[in-house]
Amino acid sequence: MIMRRLILVLMLLLAAAPARAVQPDEMLADPALEARAREISRELRCLVCQNQSIDDSDAELARDLRIIVRERLTAGDSDDAVRQYLVDRYGDFVLLNPPVKPATWLLWFGPPVLFVVAAIGVFIGLRRRRAQPLGPAPLTAAERRRLEAILAEDGAAEERER
Repeated sequence: MIMRRLILVLMLLLAAAPARAVQPDEMLADPALEARAREISRELRCLVCQNQSIDDSDAELARDLRIIVRERLTAGDSDDAVRQYLVDRYGDFVLLNPPVKPATWLLWFGPPVLFVVAAIGVFIGLRRRRAQPLGPAPLTAAERRRLEAILAEDGAAEERER
């Protein structure tokens, strides 16, 4: 029984592992160049899928980018030159880990700032909620007189209807 569960868990883990999208016809004959290409491909964002590397994506654009990476490496470009070539064409968004610079500050600091602002809003909201008394506020003297007048008027109307 334990063995079956273990096998089931292992099968589920293997099924959850990302499939590699690199096709055999894309691979380079030189293992060292192919390893460099795969490393670079893991750092580049698929512009269609957006949260996958081009190494993991099946999109046509990702395939085109993988081919460009391999062509540039075959031409003798360094890893940094290949990355820079793609950044020049597609912008910093093509990098899964873009550099911190003024153009990407919103990307890097936007989520933490938004989280802090939301946390402050929740904190202030909870404090205001605690400061408010439970139940309705007591009536002022003017409100009490108005209510008594309405009730007296309503009582007189009921008497007339009988």
